[in-house]
Amino acid sequence: MNGWKALGHEVCELGESPFWQVQDQRLYWVDIAGCAALRADPLTGATERWQLPNEPGCMAPAETAGVESGWVLALRDGIYRATHWGGALTCIARLPYDPATQRANDGKCDPQGRFWVGTRDEQGGTAAAMYRLDALPAGDHRNDGNSSLRPATVHKMWGDAGTLNGLAWSPDQRTLYSADTPTHRIDQRDWNAQTGDPGAPRILHAFAPKPQDWQADSETPYGGRPDGAAVDAEGNYWCALYEGGRVVQLSPAGALLREIVLPVVCPSMVCLGGADGRTLFVTTARHGRPASELARTPLAGRVLVLDTPVRAPGLAVNPFRESHPLPAWSHPESSRAI
Repeated sequence: MNGWKALGHEVCELGESPFWQVQDQRLYWVDIAGCAALRADPLTGATERWQLPNEPGCMAPAETAGVESGWVLALRDGIYRATHWGGALTCIARLPYDPATQRANDGKCDPQGRFWVGTRDEQGGTAAAMYRLDALPAGDHRNDGNSSLRPATVHKMWGDAGTLNGLAWSPDQRTLYSADTPTHRIDQRDWNAQTGDPGAPRILHAFAPKPQDWQADSETPYGGRPDGAAVDAEGNYWCALYEGGRVVQLSPAGALLREIVLPVVCPSMVCLGGADGRTLFVTTARHGRPASELARTPLAGRVLVLDTPVRAPGLAVNPFRESHPLPAWSHPESSRAI
């Protein structure tokens, strides 16, 4: 297993969006295809699963007036808030796409507390986009005309993408990273932390494209394509290579510093956490994979933990920052922790 072990016993169809919460020393993540959010204590392996009404692409903690106030979640049909784990979901925004053909994917909050959500074009085209949600100032409760109060504004940052992933910021808050997974390329953009606006993309690192004759059980070499990512305190970019069975560490200049092989084919996203911030967690996927692959990779779908600490700690997770309470409108389907 090359130093890897599984966290707890939960098996996800498509694990994603892991982050470490210092306050309760637990790892949080979502199961997109399994329509759930999860959290686990790495010391005991105890895991809680929160079943959701549809697919969550990502989630983040939330703060209201500087006080912890639950979670923000990007589901297929909108962006929701919950004031406690397993609580009722309150819609705060709808993203401008058709949820029949597109869904929320990778996302997280920037250092100023704005929630960024990239989407996935499920028809294989380039209709996906990156959106930024800003909480409205205190007292500004806008109504969309359908009796659904939505205390957030939505800004389209860029589009013309297939599947947006790899969102992260540099420690100095001057650079934004992302990847359009089908392009096999990680981009970097100059970023204005005050306004939240990104500049034009530049290539940080490009991976070899997928060979035309490659299959899941093929002997043809394929290194995978960039999926979810994290940045450490030294500014290095850690990225999961989906279908490549590996995690890579890139320098701020894009040089390959380290490659770590995993006992699964489809790692989906990395997170640096643990008591000292130096434990590497990786979510993985099994959804849609062939039976022969799953037979030889029994840890597919589990969260994997690297036994050996990495050198530099990860950056703390950024919360969604609000200055006002939630409106009184909830998702018609109840949700609960199980």
